[in-house]
Amino acid sequence: MTEHLLSYIIFIPLLASLVVALLPKRLADSYRLIAIVALGLSLVLSVVGVSLFDSDVTGLTNSEASLQMIEKVEWFSINLGSLGRFSVDYFLGVDGLNVSMLLLAAIVLFIGAISSWNIKNKRKGYFSLYLLLSSSVLGCFVALDFFLFYLFFEFMLLPMYFLIGIWGGPRKEYAAIKFFLYTLVGSILILIVMIGLYNSVYDPIKTGAEAGIFESISSATSDQISEVQTQVKLGNVSSENIVKSFNMISMANEDNYLPDSFLSKSSAAQVFGQSARWMAFLALLIGFAIKLPAFPFHTWLPDAHVEAPTPISVVLAGILLKIGGYGMIRTAFSFFPDSAYHYSWLIGFFGMFSIIYGALNALAQKDIKKLIAYSSVSHMGFVLLGLAALTVEGVSGAIYQMFSHGLISATLFLVAGVLYDRTQNRLIENYGGLAHQLPKYTVVVSIAFFASLGLPGFSGFIGELMVFLGAFKSASFIGAIPMWMPVVATLGLVLSAGYYLWTLQRMFFGKYWVKDAARHDNLKDLTLREYLMFVPLIAMIIWFGIFPGTLLDLISNSVEGFTQLMVQAVK
Repeated sequence: MTEHLLSYIIFIPLLASLVVALLPKRLADSYRLIAIVALGLSLVLSVVGVSLFDSDVTGLTNSEASLQMIEKVEWFSINLGSLGRFSVDYFLGVDGLNVSMLLLAAIVLFIGAISSWNIKNKRKGYFSLYLLLSSSVLGCFVALDFFLFYLFFEFMLLPMYFLIGIWGGPRKEYAAIKFFLYTLVGSILILIVMIGLYNSVYDPIKTGAEAGIFESISSATSDQISEVQTQVKLGNVSSENIVKSFNMISMANEDNYLPDSFLSKSSAAQVFGQSARWMAFLALLIGFAIKLPAFPFHTWLPDAHVEAPTPISVVLAGILLKIGGYGMIRTAFSFFPDSAYHYSWLIGFFGMFSIIYGALNALAQKDIKKLIAYSSVSHMGFVLLGLAALTVEGVSGAIYQMFSHGLISATLFLVAGVLYDRTQNRLIENYGGLAHQLPKYTVVVSIAFFASLGLPGFSGFIGELMVFLGAFKSASFIGAIPMWMPVVATLGLVLSAGYYLWTLQRMFFGKYWVKDAARHDNLKDLTLREYLMFVPLIAMIIWFGIFPGTLLDLISNSVEGFTQLMVQAVK
């Protein structure tokens, strides 16, 4: 039943993008309907996939035995003679590390499509690009061939650049270029490491078939694969029969590295006087930290959020930032667990610093969109802190925080968009006592604010709690980060309560007042379309806050396998 399910999820939006691009302008009113239907189908299929996901499947995350809904066929290969064979697979699959991210992406993209209903300018271009972006994002979360993952990762740049640069605010060109350049730098760093990994990693199954150790790829057994790995280590397999691979699962298994290759664990290779593996880890870390974003690579985010139209801010905060966190888990930490432990102190420090720095900046903002943007920097700091802990609780908290923040940040930017649509103004100081005029809107804002500041009963509390549990445990369990880091990070909780409660007090309570009297008539409460966006998001924020096992059960086995690899690398 799950055959090709992931492909359908990815390519339905892409097909819809082509349909929108080819439809004549006289059918312009159908563009948004096509987008909603296509992304609705992807969402339904994602929910089906999650419902069929077997959370009892165990196994280390460097083995394909831990994967489900696998689609794997050779995409293309090139014979390089004495250098072996270059092979790229169309390889999709899910485990506990990415199944929640796939569901989150489908939810937020669908909500973003509903939010796009009022787009009037150049609708064909907008919805075509939005659907292309959706396909790329969904592909990123399920691609398990590094080459394929990189293609999806790069394809996100183009639609995002135009969606901000054409449909954005007054400084949209500046924001779009800044976003593009920052992300491109990160992509180049990732590409360099990808090439290094390709030259260091081989596919034991294809190599065994090429060397005649077993008859065909489909007939390979685990014992035969181990035999191939042994023969390669002993140098008994000729270079012509070596099939190099971009398989991300193979890259996470040190047994699949060629002996003394540039990035193998036994390699003495150095870059700038440091271990090549350490430098490769740092390059991947920085590449994905730009996307996350973490201090000091965050400066593109406030500009992009302020200038982007509301639906794109929703997608940017709700999903694109999570690709940074997921990329770190799937690549940097999985491929180089020894390097992750070596730099865990640094990662934890920048996570802690991002929490405090982002919160302090949010406290100083006058624009509500900038406040939410800096709160995202702060909340993504919890992801870094949880990953740096290298404990089951910390990594589970990091994934939970990404999922939770995706729902909450989408709600927050929709909240800002509702006000901006009515008044064309986002300055906090220009409003007062809005609760008198917009009582239902005020309820939604209050729920979003309290969820984001980590109030018990909402999903944000669970993510932050798990991160702190893991971070406090880390010093005694594995010694990755010291106890004082999570202690200092707790200050971020106080600061987040400060900027949210202060904003709520200034904008919604007290005497009703709006700076421009001409805007009074536009201040009407939520519409049916807006209810359709807010109600599902709020319901999920509350559900995952009260029943965290719904998500934790999905990810627990994979997280345990992932952290087990971290511990093994340290020993």
